[in-house]
Amino acid sequence: MTTSDTPQIPGRMQAVVVHGPEDYRLEEVDVPTPGPGQLLLKVEAVGVCASDLKCYHGAAKFWGDEHRPAWAQTDRVPGHEFVGTVVAGDEEAQQHHRAGIGDRIVCEQIVPCEQCRYCRDGKYWMCGPHDMFGFRGHDGAMAEYMIVPHNARAHRVSPDLAPQHAAYAEPLSCAMHAVERANIGFGDVVVVAGCGPIGLGLIAGARQKNPLTLIALDLDDAKLELGRKCGADVVINVSDEDAIARVKEMTDGYGADVYLEGTGHPSAVAQGLDLLRKLGTYVEYSVFGSDVTVDWSIISDDKELDVLGAHLGPHCWPAAIKLIESGALPLDDICTHQFGLADFQKALDLVADTSGASVKVSILPNSEVPA
Repeated sequence: MTTSDTPQIPGRMQAVVVHGPEDYRLEEVDVPTPGPGQLLLKVEAVGVCASDLKCYHGAAKFWGDEHRPAWAQTDRVPGHEFVGTVVAGDEEAQQHHRAGIGDRIVCEQIVPCEQCRYCRDGKYWMCGPHDMFGFRGHDGAMAEYMIVPHNARAHRVSPDLAPQHAAYAEPLSCAMHAVERANIGFGDVVVVAGCGPIGLGLIAGARQKNPLTLIALDLDDAKLELGRKCGADVVINVSDEDAIARVKEMTDGYGADVYLEGTGHPSAVAQGLDLLRKLGTYVEYSVFGSDVTVDWSIISDDKELDVLGAHLGPHCWPAAIKLIESGALPLDDICTHQFGLADFQKALDLVADTSGASVKVSILPNSEVPA
């Protein structure tokens, strides 16, 4: 892109600003100016995550309680699932991020400090300070423009994708990391709980591992059909059928080899422990809104299970982007709703709607989206 083609950058912009739980406001603020080693991104799309919603509603994980301090910050622009076009940045920034003016990029959620024990050991996604776009340390993408700092991890993405499809790289990479944690084998029976944005990513990721049988669970037939389109061999509506009995019937009474939990609902935890075979593997990828209580003797004395957590999407972004760009996923069906920035509250409220009215909700800050 030549100097004459450099996009005109306004001085002011619209942005959502966090003032506290259930107090997010659309405001006019200055367009940020990139410093040395930083890029300025014109935001095309930002997905609304379940963690965004839990932060909005004041969950203790974000705002603290008597046992822990607050992690989320006020006066911060939310939004960590995003795609945008680079519109400014010095030569150092462009070389470091391997992205020039006019290139389209997605960024990992975490902005690692590169100094703590975890970063020095190469485990950057568990960074001690844990600065993350939209929550802490760096403004997110519910704005017309945003800064990509030097320590961010950026990935180029095809300009041919719909913006909301490109932004799905974030939840998909997270799901793929959970799949990696499960160490799925060709002979495994794998069960995925939930056919929301993360659950569909779990199904798509597990399909890439080609297990013997891939089973999807949900309460909604339409979402189960999406699960089938993403690669599930068998779908079970848990409101109509006993999933534990069905899985054990399919496995000669033993149970599944792997259970991937992506609902964030406490009942799905006990369900997973019950339907796994002895020496099975349970992987948790959810942000829970309330405490979960289970019989831990199932994990130990009864079955000797491997119970694993998964956080963010380290080293999975290139694979997620490749899968999205391949056209193999039903992204028009997954990315169900898009809103303009002025309708950010409608987007949050739709994600909060438990009736199953949406799958993936996105905000397009620089586009005119019909209300």
